[in-house]
Amino acid sequence: MYPNPRKTTSIRRLGPVDVSALRAAVAAIPEALWDAENAGKPNRFEALDSTRHIVFRFVDGVDDWRRSHDRPLWAEWQPLLDPVLAAATAPYGYARGAFPRVMLARMRSGGVIRPHRDANPAAKWPHKIHVPLETNDGVTFFTGDTGHHLPIGEAAEVDNMGVHSVTNAGATDRTHLIFEYYDLDQPDPDWIGKSTFAPS
Repeated sequence: MYPNPRKTTSIRRLGPVDVSALRAAVAAIPEALWDAENAGKPNRFEALDSTRHIVFRFVDGVDDWRRSHDRPLWAEWQPLLDPVLAAATAPYGYARGAFPRVMLARMRSGGVIRPHRDANPAAKWPHKIHVPLETNDGVTFFTGDTGHHLPIGEAAEVDNMGVHSVTNAGATDRTHLIFEYYDLDQPDPDWIGKSTFAPS
């Protein structure tokens, strides 16, 4: 199962995005909500360690990105998220794009995300995009052995097919908006097979 040839093989900087309203809303999220949403999250992968998540949209199964669903907080947060998603993905120029997974990820000071690949089939086709909302100079995103710093408000597509990891050596938490994006008009790869449903 080969990945989408349009995906980056390192880091693709997509440019600055206005995240001021979203940052203010995220800063106001009470700890109790972070705890509750993280406890019920569908993305429980060992490599993520203690990184906490609030998941707004998620795939129905890890074998196919074309089926996804809204989670309870999506409707409330969509007005804040939509402008950021649109601005971050504008460089792709897709007439019809879809967002199968959308979430916040909060990594504690001193936290790590262990080296891993996003190996499930549903991760092979969409672009994986990060928009930092809070970070510090001690946060490093690694593609292989190469370290990158992603500044607040700069969207970037990351290579999720290659080995990647994150360390937060700073004194503050790191919070990113992370989402997947793909072109509804791009033909499906042969290995996924064909289906009759309409993508959500």
